Amino acid sequence: MATRLPEAPKVGMVSLGCPKNLVDSERILTKLRSDGYAMSADYAGADVVLVNTCGFLDSAKEESLEAIGEAIAENGRVIVTGCMGKEAEVIRARFPNVLAVTGAHQYEEVVGAVHDAAPMPPNAFLNLVPEGGLKLTPRHYSYLKISEGCNHRCSFCIIPALRGDLVSRRPDAILREAEKLVEAGTKELLVISQDTSAYGVDIRKEPRMWKGAEVVPHMTDLARELGRIAPWVRLHYVYPYPHVDQVIPLMAEGLILPYLDIPFQHAAPSVLRTMRRPANEAKVLERIHKWREIAPDITIRSTFVVGFPGETEADFQYLLDWLDEAQLDRVGAFRFEPVEGAAANDLPGAVPEEVKEERYARIMAKTAAISAAKLQAKVGRTLEVIVDEVDGAGANARSQADAPEIDGTVFLRDAGHLKQGDIVRVEIEDADEHDLYGAPIA
Repeated sequence: MATRLPEAPKVGMVSLGCPKNLVDSERILTKLRSDGYAMSADYAGADVVLVNTCGFLDSAKEESLEAIGEAIAENGRVIVTGCMGKEAEVIRARFPNVLAVTGAHQYEEVVGAVHDAAPMPPNAFLNLVPEGGLKLTPRHYSYLKISEGCNHRCSFCIIPALRGDLVSRRPDAILREAEKLVEAGTKELLVISQDTSAYGVDIRKEPRMWKGAEVVPHMTDLARELGRIAPWVRLHYVYPYPHVDQVIPLMAEGLILPYLDIPFQHAAPSVLRTMRRPANEAKVLERIHKWREIAPDITIRSTFVVGFPGETEADFQYLLDWLDEAQLDRVGAFRFEPVEGAAANDLPGAVPEEVKEERYARIMAKTAAISAAKLQAKVGRTLEVIVDEVDGAGANARSQADAPEIDGTVFLRDAGHLKQGDIVRVEIEDADEHDLYGAPIA
């Protein structure tokens, strides 16, 4: 008589917040799958639901609480993890029936909570998992987290309180993970952390052997090795330390993508000081010009906060003038929002909400115009793109200047023969404020 295997408990997952949270979710699911658990795509089929929360802004906390409430209403058996896990008392006060609450990157604790809530029937045939782990992104791109935590104490941010100080991963462990991801089908590695530029400062005297040679735990050395593993390597959350200049030649060589995600946050010196950010904005402009001399196709994306306490009209105009000079390729803006526990909450000079809205509209109009001009200049050029989705005769793709979810799209015609993950050359035929339009080159 054939042996009937017991059914594995099913786990559902709601993942909120940034890509770093997404990587945490992937690690948790990979561990659970390796332990034999099955995954559920909906509440009804899950024996337990994990909600990986975001706690960076008050609005994000409210979204997390709403997600917890929905999971409890739809399923009833809920485990909470992630950044908001630091506020377990808030969660339990609102939802006393949650099964467990754990903090950010507490993998063992959350996995243990799942084991307690939905025990795995003992069976040697239920612990199968793909070599590259379980992913919440399409197969052709993967986020690669290189460190946890942050040593900075920006006045608007509570990440160090949520995730602690910088803890860098061993370079050989990162490279081994990258290699497995590529073997499993990844074409694009998106390198993430709280502060990618600071990678290795805590373990800088601990080089590791990789492929018969030592690899120093430093952003430049790591980027060089990653460029030898994956077709595309994209750097995110790069704090503008002087040594960032060293990765630009790697972009010029084609080893990593000519793309830098640098959260400048502002340009006015007085605002940067109250933010506790570097305030030498003129030096940054010089460096940007130099980067473009070395790697003319470099894309620089950034984010800015408007309406920060004490920001005057003169400060805001300074920022707009700085953007005219910097000509950044991709820009996101946020209205300042107090976050419980952030030092910025106690700063004088609160900016009225209507002024925040007006400044937000002005900066978005400014950056949209810059983006439109830059994209228009690409019309007639041939660019390399990676295909995200094929739909009939058309396809959605991204150029080297476009990170998934946050930047633009290259919409392709006559592309029905392509497959997701293909990297192809296309001719750009048209552009708008944010996206490009073109066709594959036969």
